[in-house]
Amino acid sequence: MTSSPPQPSPFTFRDFRLYWLARLASTIGQMAMVVVIGWQVYDLARANGMDMREAALQLGFVGLAQFVPLFALTLVTGWTADRLDRRFIARATLALEIGCALALAWLTARGSPSLPALFAIAGLLGVARAFAGPALQALAPNLVPRAILPKAIALSSISWQSGMIAGPALGGYLYDASPALPYQVSAALFAVALVCLLLIRPVARSEIAGGTSPWAQMIDGVRYVKRNRLVLGAISLDLVAVLLGGATAMLPIYARDILHAGPEGLGHLRAAPAVGSTLVALWFSFRPLKQEVGAKMLIAVAVFGAATAGFGLSRSIPLSLIMLMLLGAADMFSVFVRQSLIQLHTPDNMRGRVGAVSSLFISASNELGEARSGFLAAIIGAKLAVVGGGVAAVAVTAIWAKIFPELRLARSFDAPNMHPTLARETTP
Repeated sequence: MTSSPPQPSPFTFRDFRLYWLARLASTIGQMAMVVVIGWQVYDLARANGMDMREAALQLGFVGLAQFVPLFALTLVTGWTADRLDRRFIARATLALEIGCALALAWLTARGSPSLPALFAIAGLLGVARAFAGPALQALAPNLVPRAILPKAIALSSISWQSGMIAGPALGGYLYDASPALPYQVSAALFAVALVCLLLIRPVARSEIAGGTSPWAQMIDGVRYVKRNRLVLGAISLDLVAVLLGGATAMLPIYARDILHAGPEGLGHLRAAPAVGSTLVALWFSFRPLKQEVGAKMLIAVAVFGAATAGFGLSRSIPLSLIMLMLLGAADMFSVFVRQSLIQLHTPDNMRGRVGAVSSLFISASNELGEARSGFLAAIIGAKLAVVGGGVAAVAVTAIWAKIFPELRLARSFDAPNMHPTLARETTP
């Protein structure tokens, strides 16, 4: 019996290399800005005489400001990613992010920006992410052959998670040196990403079938996700678990008033989950997850909740970093499974719309989760909000395993190798 030839690396494809570098540079810039915006909002609120709970409420507003555009624009952004050149959309969003970074650099250089200004620019960043997410998710499968797409997804996750590691630490260090510097560096990184996307050549892709109205075409993405219970179960589990267990919004509180680590320590805390995620993504880039994908994802989400509760109870910087790394590693399992299911079992002419639905779920779990954490911490305190959220995430995992048996039965990403019922449901 002859063995199959080894598959090429996604990096052998020029346009994928440019895409990978663009994601890395833009994510570093985004995360450097996000961590500094969070610090400035919380620090400004405390300096204005607010107590910890009142300042935590302001952090909730930051998350809400980023979520509202994503929620409002989901159908439009997905349809746009399937109708227009995905490269052009990503380039336009980077231009908007450059403008946001330069505006914050100018405001910070003149003195501390006001809370309304920080909230407004956070909202504009939410608009940019609303359009960029579906376009970039749908662009990646156009750059490599289908056979190596799982490896490309893992490598793309590495670029994103590496940016999640470098960005917060870079933002903390640069802010310590000069408050306006992280925004200036972020603008330069967005410019590098823009140049990379400008160099990506035109890609062939499917077109939306004619004969239906734009509104009906937008709704098709929602219908597809609703009909595919495996995809629905995966993305909704991630939504609810991270919505309940997300602790990132509380990190400024832990860094300033609980762990007493300062802005530099905040950078380390924000980077720690991405360290764990990157290690898992790196492993998947060499050995992609193949067997019992659903059961392993359920276990990973439960570990995510337990690690979140452990972080909430910690009063030690080393233990806090370990718990954050563990929750990041567990979260990467869910990300990898969800993205692989979406990219492998969604027709190209629907990837933008389905990606927009997925982005809404991700945003709801992240930005809306930050708002929930901030609002809840304002009522019951940061520690109880984080610990209770982690415990709730573990409970939700057990509930989802019951109401979505498709998750427990998913053996692999390939439809022919799934449980027979799942194979029929996930075949486009």
